[in-house]
Amino acid sequence: MYKAYFHLKSNPFELTPDPNCFVPTRRHDEALAALYYGVRRHKGLVVVTGEVGTGKTLLLRCLLRLLEQSRDVAYAYLFNSTLSPTEFLQYTLSDFGFPASGKNKCELLLDLSRFLVARGTKQMTTVLIVDEAHQLSSETLEEIRLLSNLETTTEKLLQIMLVGQPELDQKLDSIGLRQLKQRIALRTQLGPLSAEETRVYIEKRLQIAGADLKAIPLFPPHAIARVHRYSHGFPRLINTICENALITAYARRMPAATAEIIEQVAKEFRLDVFSSVEGDDAEFRKKIMAGQATGSVIDRHAANHEPVAGSRALKVPIAIEESEYEPNI
Repeated sequence: MYKAYFHLKSNPFELTPDPNCFVPTRRHDEALAALYYGVRRHKGLVVVTGEVGTGKTLLLRCLLRLLEQSRDVAYAYLFNSTLSPTEFLQYTLSDFGFPASGKNKCELLLDLSRFLVARGTKQMTTVLIVDEAHQLSSETLEEIRLLSNLETTTEKLLQIMLVGQPELDQKLDSIGLRQLKQRIALRTQLGPLSAEETRVYIEKRLQIAGADLKAIPLFPPHAIARVHRYSHGFPRLINTICENALITAYARRMPAATAEIIEQVAKEFRLDVFSSVEGDDAEFRKKIMAGQATGSVIDRHAANHEPVAGSRALKVPIAIEESEYEPNI
């Protein structure tokens, strides 16, 4: 609707997790490199946590794009984690291309074991990705722990990736899941963006959409400051605010989104209420900002990337030396 008015090729702030719009901030870049490293080095169990709206699903989509470029990688992607252990196995086998309906748990495990051993003998990589993993039951998490036992003398046959909200950390900290927690090879956390990262994020998304950064900025500094204030640095909220701000600016035939427009959008989405509540609740603020103080296990390799075909923003971690990493378990 506003693309022609602002001379854009695409909508810069779509809420759908499009890897072409991935902006590699330091934290997201490190998390992507950690996931890629864990899979390609057959580390076994990798855990990624982050608050709602920090970009976990987009990160997974970026990883899947990288994995799809390799012919030796097969993956199953579980996006609904509210399944019983048997349903979990059925879904996994089905996503790997095997008939699973009507089979009992023993048959499912035998099929999966044969599949993994066959691929392992060919030095091929097999990945199980579980999104919304914080919703997994303790029984299903225990099933995942048992699947992690499928290994050779040198490496894991199944690479398992658990991605979820901070509640997943709480579950893994429980005494009943201590065995699973000890099997985590890599662990990383996504947090909200800083004020400077928010500015870079907005400008990069506009650049990807075809905006002329030398022209009048669509989001002046004072407007970006308001965006960060009301979004608290969460990419999903940044997208929501900026998308609606551009629509409002277009409707008013204004050349840019002003701070006043940002204030109006925040009020319409009741983000000003969220801001007020957060200011009165130190514990809540501490919770949502916890990710900012959490370092990645691969700090030294954030810049060691090469471009990926078909994407202007997504990059691949390369030349990762295993000896330089210390898994956080």
